[in-house]
Amino acid sequence: MNRKLSQDVNVFTSSGSDSSMGSSAALRLISVSGCLLLLCGSSWGNNATVPLVIWHGMGDSCCNPLSMGAIQKMVEKEVPGIYVLSLMIGKTVIQDTENGFFMDVNEQVSFVCNQLSQDPKLKGGYNAMGFSQGSQFLRAVAQRCPDPPMKNLISVGGQHQGVFGLPRCPGESSHICDWIRKMLNSGAYTDIVQKHLVQAQYWHDPLDDDLYKKHSLFLADINQERVVNETYKKNLMSLNKFVMVKFLQDTMVDPVDSEWFGFYKPGQDKELETLQESAIYTEDRLGLAEMNSAGKLVFLATNGDHLQFTQEWFNDNLLPYLC
Repeated sequence: MNRKLSQDVNVFTSSGSDSSMGSSAALRLISVSGCLLLLCGSSWGNNATVPLVIWHGMGDSCCNPLSMGAIQKMVEKEVPGIYVLSLMIGKTVIQDTENGFFMDVNEQVSFVCNQLSQDPKLKGGYNAMGFSQGSQFLRAVAQRCPDPPMKNLISVGGQHQGVFGLPRCPGESSHICDWIRKMLNSGAYTDIVQKHLVQAQYWHDPLDDDLYKKHSLFLADINQERVVNETYKKNLMSLNKFVMVKFLQDTMVDPVDSEWFGFYKPGQDKELETLQESAIYTEDRLGLAEMNSAGKLVFLATNGDHLQFTQEWFNDNLLPYLC
């Protein structure tokens, strides 16, 4: 999550409590709250809310008060009684941030699966919200670890077909990303880079599809590029909703269509194809076609750069899926 998002979160959190809020804005907030009460029912009053698990993006941490911390507080304010778990990968915030760059993604997913299975507050199920790379990591959790059950998966700027470029990095991480670019350019699919560089594990080179399918340790597996794991498919299809948010002015994700499960057509890096045009969908390797037919896929778009949104947009578009 970048610094500008952090500022945006801080601004809209502050503005929501401003005593000088205009009457039209106040009426809008009342309207949103009323709709959410209808959607969630009376459970909000008796602490029977569905827990929420959050996984942060690259360069961020579980508990940054200007990013994930602000999101957690906002959700807790809007949904009284909700249990929110913001995932920390490691024992400290520093480790959590570093692991977002250097810890094997499959190990991270296993770590999270174990943590969720041991949390008694999640035994009845939970909703999940991933930010940037945390989105595809949570999808791996849904596919690999059905207990406790994930109900709704909300992907906020996730890269479900991976990336083929690293044009910009968040906040103070630019020096790290300069090094990452060198590693990706020198050999994204070498064993050492794949094992020790997070972004290499969802690096998707359309110019050498065979190399990607053979050596990608994470993305090619969860996207069923080599073989179809029926358990992965069954578990993903058990979601009630899979919500994907695309940022129309995104300068961090390349290509931005990956946020809606689209990507470059194989063999080149100019022409794009939608999810519905891809082999993953037409061959229904993940069950996404069947989910779409059942109304389980939700495609949302918002103006703004990577992970930039207002509290009003969040409340209107994402909060209903946290019930």
